[in-house]
Amino acid sequence: MDTKTSKPRRQFLKALSGVALLGLAGTSSLPGRLWAAEQGAGAGSGKSPDEVDWKSLTEEQWRQRLTEEEFEILREEGTEPAFSSPLNAETRKGTYICAGCALPLFSSETKFESGTGWPSFYEPLPDAVDTKTDYKLLFPRTEYHCRRCGGHQGHVFDDGPEPTGKRWCNNGRALDFRPAEG
Repeated sequence: MDTKTSKPRRQFLKALSGVALLGLAGTSSLPGRLWAAEQGAGAGSGKSPDEVDWKSLTEEQWRQRLTEEEFEILREEGTEPAFSSPLNAETRKGTYICAGCALPLFSSETKFESGTGWPSFYEPLPDAVDTKTDYKLLFPRTEYHCRRCGGHQGHVFDDGPEPTGKRWCNNGRALDFRPAEG
């Protein structure tokens, strides 16, 4: 470890290693989480996540913050294999946040088991996502991205439960989970 590493960072890294040993760190992006915890999402600028111009970060800056799998999904609009995300089985109350910029995207209250192999929700949080039409499979689908950083999250389908009838099918590696306090 770098001898110039600050005491708070060393304490944070030590705590993270303990979490990893327990097998609990697999649901989040270590580089993104380290960066956000140390820098408050401002890349050393002291800015809050809302003050960062996320969409202007370079490819190299994103590669430094994300794992290879997260980069492929969030920045290159990839899709993880079905049933590969630990978040698929997450049942605690809390908030699902963008793995790229930590913007809250979904409440656990809207999560449901779709049987598809990806975390699914019937509704995003207000003003959390932007949508566009995707023709990659030759027929139109509604793709959605994190409103703040533009990170690809997944696709919306019309086969979800009430009250919306929508299934917001999300890549688990595009999300982190923040448990509710208490």
